[in-house]
Amino acid sequence: MTANIKIYGSVQGVFFRRSAKEIADKLGLTGWVRNASDGSVEIMAVGPKDRLDKFVVWCKKGPPLAEVDKVEIDWVKKEESFDGFEIIS
Repeated sequence: MTANIKIYGSVQGVFFRRSAKEIADKLGLTGWVRNASDGSVEIMAVGPKDRLDKFVVWCKKGPPLAEVDKVEIDWVKKEESFDGFEIIS
């Protein structure tokens, strides 16, 4: 399953991307995370639904310095194919 996630709030410049990669790696998810031009963080995460659910719970809180206002999730049954989880620009 694939989760397209968009996180709004004070989420750039607070190690959100690096922390998201660490959590995704621990959960065995693949995909990517990037800063969006509108100040949000975008994530495409692929893996089993139960692990994605745990990742989404983390996204709603984020790393210690983040202030998450809103999280939008678009669930897609089709799985994209990635070798790992990357931080992209």
